[in-house]
Amino acid sequence: MTRAAGTRAPASDQAPASDETPGFGDYVVEAQAGFLLRRAHQRHAALFQEMMGRRDLTPTQFTALIKIVECGTVTQNRLGRLAAMDPATIQGVVRRLVARGLVRREFDPADRRTHVLCATDTGLELARQAVACATAITTATLAPLSPAERPLFLSLLKKLI
Repeated sequence: MTRAAGTRAPASDQAPASDETPGFGDYVVEAQAGFLLRRAHQRHAALFQEMMGRRDLTPTQFTALIKIVECGTVTQNRLGRLAAMDPATIQGVVRRLVARGLVRREFDPADRRTHVLCATDTGLELARQAVACATAITTATLAPLSPAERPLFLSLLKKLI
């Protein structure tokens, strides 16, 4: 009997782990950068959801709102670049921020053919609260590292992007 593609065999059907697995050599998936980055991201995302939860902001919404506040006014295209989001993602994020009354679209005074985004008073207040929360999230995310390791870790992450 064959299993559907992508399904996992029951534990009793799996071969025991062996140092002699053909073709794998010393490869250990749990020691790979992608695996470790994914696990670190999962931990950070759980902290973000737990700590930012009552503000009802996703990480992408938080980033977009903060970038809008920093810029004062910004086109959606530029916001996408600043927030490192593709056009489809930033469009959905902005649509949700506008629907919640956190951001509004206005005509660009310099070019009436273009719309710019700006934070509403409600958006500004939520951004203030969210930044304080985000600072605590960063502290919690980096807590397993020593104070000396934290800036080094962030510096090394920046080199990867």
